[in-house]
Amino acid sequence: MLIVHIADITMFYAPASGGVRTYLDAKHHRLHALPGVRHSLLIPGASARHTDGIHEVPAPPLPFGKGYRFPVRLAPWCNVLRQLEPDLIEVGDPYLTAWAALEARRKLDVPVIGFYHSDLPLLVGNRMGNWFTPNVEAYVSKLYGNFDRVLAPSQVMADKLRRLGVRDVHVQRLGVDLDTFNPARRDPQLRAQLSIPDTSRLLIYAGRGSREKNLPVLLDCMQRLGQPYHLLLVGSNMPAGVPDNVSVIDQFRPPLEVARLMASADLLVHAGDQETFGLVILEAMASATPVVAVRAGAFGEIVDARCGRLCPPNDGRAMAAAVHEAFEAGVRQLGSQARRHVEQHYSWDSVVNGLLQHYEGVLGHCTRVRAHG
Repeated sequence: MLIVHIADITMFYAPASGGVRTYLDAKHHRLHALPGVRHSLLIPGASARHTDGIHEVPAPPLPFGKGYRFPVRLAPWCNVLRQLEPDLIEVGDPYLTAWAALEARRKLDVPVIGFYHSDLPLLVGNRMGNWFTPNVEAYVSKLYGNFDRVLAPSQVMADKLRRLGVRDVHVQRLGVDLDTFNPARRDPQLRAQLSIPDTSRLLIYAGRGSREKNLPVLLDCMQRLGQPYHLLLVGSNMPAGVPDNVSVIDQFRPPLEVARLMASADLLVHAGDQETFGLVILEAMASATPVVAVRAGAFGEIVDARCGRLCPPNDGRAMAAAVHEAFEAGVRQLGSQARRHVEQHYSWDSVVNGLLQHYEGVLGHCTRVRAHG
């Protein structure tokens, strides 16, 4: 049997990391189970070691980096790739590991796919000012122009790459774990644990409290809504001063705990206007929890009137009105429709089958296998 060996390489992999790690773990689990496919994952670690196809390459920790490590030496990554001799390499970040993959391509003569998980020019612009944007855009154009194929998690990101002159860009949406995020995880005791009435209309936001998530908009929304609406904020770096109808769990929570909280809420709210995909939106929908989010970034590609409501960005009043509208439409019905939508379009098996088609496209062969569970 022909064995196709795929290697993923990224620095975006840490104990509390988000969408990229979720994608890679789901992919590794499914590819590992397929006949005719071997999958290796190269990630930064404290020391060189490997187990079950996951290879840790030494890299120093980022100060205040929440467990992230930043590779600074090309050679160790190139050496592991040369030893593994994959048939195809997928790159998951735009930093040193990307150049290690391109260097390995020269040595091994294998194709390299770049997955554009994060909007680097926007990220740098937010933190360092817009005067860096032209240089960062030129860097992205040069780097991603070197790949044999480029994948983007949303149409908005694919269009941005094309505007930067990157060719052969394909939309490859991410997925959601339909077993972990499931309406069956609803906990009827959550309101009692939060010391709020059973009749409260419970909203939730789960994720980082970073600036681009626009949490002040959510707090403004909650002040306008008042009782019986109550918001639960879950994640790291949450604000300390919040209205009386807001509760805070100010720490990263494991997926099963987030799934319980998500399934127990009536509605997820998200004010972030720079999301390249928005995995938390899918996690809520898989939990049969509808969504109110801003009409920006990739959210407009995921949320429609069957699954929730969209509102203008940076407008607490508009978000409050959208929350009212969602409840008037019936959050239970919206939630049921949202669950059906993700079952049909966003299972990890369908994502992996899409990836295999991309791999076949650049390899010219790739076994005709399909993921099932």
